[in-house]
Amino acid sequence: MNGIIILLVYTALMLIVTIGFTKKTDCGDESFHVGNRKMGLVKASLCIGCTWIWAPALFVSAERAFLTGWPGVFWFLVPNVACLILFSFYAKRIRAQMPNGITLSAFMGEKYDSPKVRGIYQVQLSMLSMFAAAVQLLAGGRMLEVTTGLPFWLLTIILAVIAFSYSQFSGIKASMTTGAVQMVIMIVTSVAFAVTTLTSGTGMSDFVGGLSSVSGQYSSLISEAGLALFLGFGLPSTIGLLSGPFGDQSFWQRAFSIKSDKVGASFRIGAFLFAVVPICMAILGFVAAGSGFTPSDTGVVNLEFIIYRFPAWTLAPFMFMVISGLLSTVDSSLVAAASFTTDYDKAKKSKFVMAATLILAIIIANIPGITITYLFLLYGTQRASTLLPTILTLLGKKLTGKGMFYGILTSLVVGLPIFAYGNIAGVAMFRTIGSLTTVLLSAAIALIVSRWEVRRSAG
Repeated sequence: MNGIIILLVYTALMLIVTIGFTKKTDCGDESFHVGNRKMGLVKASLCIGCTWIWAPALFVSAERAFLTGWPGVFWFLVPNVACLILFSFYAKRIRAQMPNGITLSAFMGEKYDSPKVRGIYQVQLSMLSMFAAAVQLLAGGRMLEVTTGLPFWLLTIILAVIAFSYSQFSGIKASMTTGAVQMVIMIVTSVAFAVTTLTSGTGMSDFVGGLSSVSGQYSSLISEAGLALFLGFGLPSTIGLLSGPFGDQSFWQRAFSIKSDKVGASFRIGAFLFAVVPICMAILGFVAAGSGFTPSDTGVVNLEFIIYRFPAWTLAPFMFMVISGLLSTVDSSLVAAASFTTDYDKAKKSKFVMAATLILAIIIANIPGITITYLFLLYGTQRASTLLPTILTLLGKKLTGKGMFYGILTSLVVGLPIFAYGNIAGVAMFRTIGSLTTVLLSAAIALIVSRWEVRRSAG
């Protein structure tokens, strides 16, 4: 019952923030999709950091700390921060090249004068929005199932309805305003838990003892265990994370929504604001490992450790923090999905697209046996298919529409299945090959086909 009350309070808070600080916007209005391009530095930085704190940042960081020690946290945290810093430079480029843009797919379609290029980008970006929402619902539903006793499937629907309730009010403005508030909640709460854990009893000694994981075998990046970790988790997650914002329309949408002179700084500051939360969650994982704590599910070890170590009332702020991180990404994914309607002058159907995305996300989250880490690595690799083609385009490299289309298509058709097999079969080598194939094949084919076309037309 307490969990249900927390959900109701949280919903009321987000609705109050949305209605109090934004005006209801028609979904056919540019304001709904890019907020009239007037978002300021503080709100944008907080919102970007919040949007990047999806389920993996809240749970995988603690799980990695517990199971694979500081090397596991390193391979999760560093690429996460680096990708937003890298993206900041390209966000400035796209804003300069298309000042009145809304979607990456429209930019690429216009750049190559190709409906096929626009279409394949929409496929990749739409899939990402759906998978991103699904992994948040999966993590949120799992956590709330423990604390409320309600069925998992019902909780995924409730969380989806909460995100839809305020994001459909004013679109990107609602998403960015609530995101800023959610980020403040997460920073304050996570820091409080980390500091209290370290300063209570044997907290610091447990922290030191848990740095090499619960098994004690992960003490170095270059040990045998450390290298195996790099191949099985570090490399695939690094590829997926570095390509993260490049293959996610919600970040391009923010680049088009922020004041033009604040775009780069917003993403760089957002990267460091983001880092605070997974570091604090990792601290809980280290202390749990060092103290000998045995979770029933390592995927939510931070939640179980808090229930074990802290007074019952502290579960409320933890839930507020987790729900904030989860729903910030869900509403961002919904608003991003809605923006694709502007590519076809169908913006009036934005709310229908948002609802359809949510329904598909709920279905994915309820697939039996699906895990947070699996979905994280899967959509992380999938979005890598457009990483290099997008970067090459923004850098001004001469490619053709046909080259771009076949490059990305080949990457998705060849690389993604290899990676999926490696994940399902638990074979690290195939996960690594799949990740590398996905990210490299798109650029290689795009360059080869483009040069072939240029030579054919010249000859």
